[in-house]
Amino acid sequence: MLDDKDRALLRRMQADPSLTVPELAVLAGVTAGQAARRLDRMTDQGIIRGQTAVIDWAKLGYPLQVSLRVTLDKAVPSAFDAFLAAAREVAEVLEIQTFLGRVDVRLVLVARDLQHYQMLYRDHILALPHIADIEALMDVAAVKSDERLPL
Repeated sequence: MLDDKDRALLRRMQADPSLTVPELAVLAGVTAGQAARRLDRMTDQGIIRGQTAVIDWAKLGYPLQVSLRVTLDKAVPSAFDAFLAAAREVAEVLEIQTFLGRVDVRLVLVARDLQHYQMLYRDHILALPHIADIEALMDVAAVKSDERLPL
């Protein structure tokens, strides 16, 4: 599926997403046209899903990050869909993951401080539909946060 040139482009792109296509091409040993076509193909195939800015939420006034592990009421057939739709509407929720097992969903949210978190928890999180159980885990430190793969 991917050849050495594709992997070289992806490695360089992961290392420095700000590189232009001509810069990536030089580093990967292909022409700019070849690099553009390869990147377009990998984007069309869903290998490259986009590029994003990594935001330091603490520097924007949101130093508190909390993971919420949620178990839903499985007796309600539409519980997952209703919960996920409502959780997407909470602006401070940055990530939503679903699981198999006792915990059904994990939400990651940010807050300005404990008072703000408490308000979010009471007014928005506890108002989400079909919650059977919820556990909050406050992040103390991010030891590793990386989406790069060894290509």
